[in-house]
Amino acid sequence: MPRLETGDIAPDFTLQDSTGEKVSLGDFRGRKLVIFFYPAAMTPGCTKEACDFRDSLSTLRDAGYEVIGISPDVPEKLARFTEQEALTYPLLSDPDKQVLEAYGAYGEKKLYGKTVTGVIRSTIVLDEDGVVVLPKYNVRATGHVAALSKALKLA
Repeated sequence: MPRLETGDIAPDFTLQDSTGEKVSLGDFRGRKLVIFFYPAAMTPGCTKEACDFRDSLSTLRDAGYEVIGISPDVPEKLARFTEQEALTYPLLSDPDKQVLEAYGAYGEKKLYGKTVTGVIRSTIVLDEDGVVVLPKYNVRATGHVAALSKALKLA
């Protein structure tokens, strides 16, 4: 799948959140948005990344950014993850992986030296008009939010 680049218009989407409510990209128009794509709720790396976003949310919001996470998990699993980790931003369910693919966050990747097909841990930052300002692919779960904050000149 082709990856998004700076200046691209982010593909529109509507997905269910952890409560079953529909959330669309258009709901965030007029606000800057950080979208992070992660492989699976309640796994060690994804939990670390999700909690780092939770712990950095006030800094991101103070700078005008909203945060959402997207994974192939079903809403029920996302609800358990949200409750278990006290997450304070929306997690969206993309079980058919159409949004993951549209954003270049699903495809071939290296996992323990083998080539596999799966979710590519990625973060896409959008401006108020839905234009990509910072695409990051193959990010590491640990330290990623700190590096992102630095790249956005928040830290």
